[in-house]
Amino acid sequence: MKLSEIIQHAKGTVLNPSILAHDYEISGGCGADLMSDVLAVVKPGAVLLTGLCNPQVVRTAQMADVRAIIFLRGKQPPTEVIALATQENIPLISSDMGMFELCGRLYRAGLHSFETNWNGFHE
Repeated sequence: MKLSEIIQHAKGTVLNPSILAHDYEISGGCGADLMSDVLAVVKPGAVLLTGLCNPQVVRTAQMADVRAIIFLRGKQPPTEVIALATQENIPLISSDMGMFELCGRLYRAGLHSFETNWNGFHE
């Protein structure tokens, strides 16, 4: 799914539009507020949905090869977080939706889960 489609489904606002020179292809997503979970279970190339708005989110996204971050519930990160994400070429989007709703919308629209199975969980 193209990032532009994800933004439409999220009814999102891009917070650092200067880095969107092309429309990224996003193959899956993950919703998490624990960055340790992101590092443990997220496959590379995902979009991350989170309620956290600190620099650690961008650093974690960089290490986990996350393609974009969506901040939920209308949250707006501080300017230093936007600057860091822009420097690292990670699109930031803000959406008024909560995590449960947006994860469901994106999944229904065809975006796959990019969480690896862990702790013996099998689909």
